[in-house]
Amino acid sequence: MTKLLKVLRRRGRARGFTLLELLVVLAILGLLAAIVGPQVLRFLSGAKSQTAQVQVRNIAAAMELYQLDNGHFPTQDEGLGALVKQPANAPGWNGPYMPRADALSDPWGRPYLYRVPGKTGAYDIVTLGADNKEGGTGEDKDISN
Repeated sequence: MTKLLKVLRRRGRARGFTLLELLVVLAILGLLAAIVGPQVLRFLSGAKSQTAQVQVRNIAAAMELYQLDNGHFPTQDEGLGALVKQPANAPGWNGPYMPRADALSDPWGRPYLYRVPGKTGAYDIVTLGADNKEGGTGEDKDISN
């Protein structure tokens, strides 16, 4: 009978974790989340700015192709939509120069601003960053060609 009780006690201990073991594991996971979480959020927030820089370069390359085919950049009224759909005054249009119209929106979901003439050249392609206001630093920084 004592042998049977010892066997049953051993089986009972092997079936699951104690409350103390579960609390220790949860505390370790909480510490990891507290340490790693802010690093991951910082990385993800910087990714939108980097994405915007790449998109602005791609749109600028498409603008150069448009200019080569038509002899001029799109007017202010035509806007960046001229890279996707042929405007009336572009007989040499050989597009679409951008694959989709949603490629003309920044990572924050707003359309890129197009200015003709630009402050720095023949045209400007601009996103105002996360805050959608001129100026700023970090994620709020303006990005342009």
